[in-house]
Amino acid sequence: MLIREAVAGDWPRIWPFWHRIVAAAESYAWDPDTSEEDARALWMAPGKRVFVAEDEGSGAVVGSAYVTPNYGGPAADVANAGFMVDPDRTGQGIGRALAEHILRTAKADGYRAMVFNAVVETNPAVKLWTSLGFEVVGRVPEAFTHPTHGRVALYVMHRTL
Repeated sequence: MLIREAVAGDWPRIWPFWHRIVAAAESYAWDPDTSEEDARALWMAPGKRVFVAEDEGSGAVVGSAYVTPNYGGPAADVANAGFMVDPDRTGQGIGRALAEHILRTAKADGYRAMVFNAVVETNPAVKLWTSLGFEVVGRVPEAFTHPTHGRVALYVMHRTL
């Protein structure tokens, strides 16, 4: 697998799994009906460093992640990130590889910490984040309506870089 910085032409290869993940309404607190245009503006926004994970054999984009400041001004050295892996490719280490890449990138870019603002408590990625040193520093009870679990909490997770 190759992880590289995304280019504008990667968006059509990110959108199919981005849409599938957000439309499922299981792991992101974004509108499941987000249009492709709005999704692109959200994911590929200026100021974000966006990466793709590419299958070296087929050239398929199998995941994407971004890193961006979570806050501005005097708190701009705290990063935020987003991650998506093609649901057909889960369990292959793509999420971990993207996460490790983003953590190294964020540190090299001068961030001192990373925070996730709204991690759905039932998201299997919680196990990945904790294995990478993230801690739950806040819990918002019943803040997310999951299609099968009903009302679940959202976590705020943090890690020093």
